[in-house]
Amino acid sequence: MDEQKPTPIVEEFKGNKVLNLNPGSKFPFSFGVGKAKLILENIDAIKKFVEEYGRKE
Repeated sequence: MDEQKPTPIVEEFKGNKVLNLNPGSKFPFSFGVGKAKLILENIDAIKKFVEEYGRKE
């Protein structure tokens, strides 16, 4: 069975906008603009990390 991923949504936390990548899940993952910028600045290192240490499917 093909499980569909939830669509990311923009929410508000303490008056600030945050992006929630898995709304409605048991363990939500959200972050604000500052962390989003940091992620984008380091996207190549993140990709390499996943390639090296991620589970092979």
